[in-house]
Amino acid sequence: MKKDPMFHFRVLNLLGRLWEESTSEEDKEYLSAAMGALDFISQTGQSHDFEAYRESVLADAPPLVIAAFDTKESAEAWLKNHPNPPSGAQVLIAGEYHDVRWVPERDRRYLLSGRSLEYYLRGMLDEGLPSPVATFATAEEAGAWVDSQPEPPRQVVITIAGEPHLVAYHHRINLRAIYPLSRAAPPGSINYDVEPE
Repeated sequence: MKKDPMFHFRVLNLLGRLWEESTSEEDKEYLSAAMGALDFISQTGQSHDFEAYRESVLADAPPLVIAAFDTKESAEAWLKNHPNPPSGAQVLIAGEYHDVRWVPERDRRYLLSGRSLEYYLRGMLDEGLPSPVATFATAEEAGAWVDSQPEPPRQVVITIAGEPHLVAYHHRINLRAIYPLSRAAPPGSINYDVEPE
């Protein structure tokens, strides 16, 4: 994807044109919200983070995480001391996805076990896996290979002891990870027909 320094403004112009052409007040409200979201991203200095997120989505990368912790205690300490908890974001705790939740009215902060990685892996299986780029007898050999790569692969498939694994690079936190495909959500557990609330 070629970087366009005017991308933000082109999108705002398109949304503004659609807003002017729309005769539906409901559609205008949605378009205004989208324009407001882009302005918020820009005015809070998050344009580069947003670009990285878009690149990640376009590359069909694993779900984005904003931090990684070795223990739940260290993750809870981070969340407890965070001045503005990133509610809705995801973090890794000992290699497991967790959702960050914050109820500001009561200043309640939660780390909930998440299943987004399992759904992502299920989607990979449903689409058909690419050929593995490398094969290893043990997880230790695979880990050494991943760590030795000068340019971390965003997402490739390898096999360890005959089982497929995803090698992922969480670029935002500079973390290389290996996930067994056996963690995938069971077939039929993803309901694509449910509309968001």
